[in-house]
Amino acid sequence: MKNMIRSWLSHPLTRDLKIDDPHTSELRRQIIQGKKFLRKIYEEWYSAIASSLPLTEGPVLELGSGGGFIKEIFPRLIASDCFFSPRLDLVMDGQQFPFKDKSLRAIVMTNVFHHLPRPREFFRESNRCLHSGGVIVMIEPWVTSWSKFIYKRFHPEPFEQESPDWEFNHSGPLSSANGANPWIIFKRDRERFHREFRELQILSITPMMPFRYFVSGGVSLRSLMPGPAYIFWRLIERAIHPWMNRMAMFAQIILLRR
Repeated sequence: MKNMIRSWLSHPLTRDLKIDDPHTSELRRQIIQGKKFLRKIYEEWYSAIASSLPLTEGPVLELGSGGGFIKEIFPRLIASDCFFSPRLDLVMDGQQFPFKDKSLRAIVMTNVFHHLPRPREFFRESNRCLHSGGVIVMIEPWVTSWSKFIYKRFHPEPFEQESPDWEFNHSGPLSSANGANPWIIFKRDRERFHREFRELQILSITPMMPFRYFVSGGVSLRSLMPGPAYIFWRLIERAIHPWMNRMAMFAQIILLRR
């Protein structure tokens, strides 16, 4: 039954494509641009990321830029991905950076960190390349009672909050994932993270958006709501803000390089 529902809800542009096909990223960009409700979500995320950047010198790197449009809001950003695209500035591995020590002001990403199979390598490279006062800003899936129900039933990626390890097998750049990894590392294993990476401080974790992304259909499902309904759902989420820690599906996470 779950597979039947997911198949019926699947977006027609990506239904028959393999998730690791480089063409999928371009189609996802088309989906985000074409679904007004979903585009507003990304605009809100990008604005939150941009407002969290330090007012210091140095370039800002985005990982996993392929399907997004953050350069419309922050044009000076270095857009990168593991797939080639004419819109990118750089093709690179998110766990091995081609930058000099202490050369970056910030590293930003949206729904990318939980695809990195070796997050420790990402943290080491980030620590090396960020200057003091630089930040990592990410928006990622988050673990709550509500999000576990949704992610495990309607989302194609693994969501294993019980996993004892931060690492997972690499099957492909997009198919490899654990949607619970941000919560595992920054919440469940917070003390362990600080022991291993003392130079990186968890500055803030802001749970958010329990409903809007789901009803938008995201990039893999059909839209369940028209664009004008965005304001209505945003008001609902504001009304239930006191319960966000129990219901959020995402979180904005900011790490500071000491």
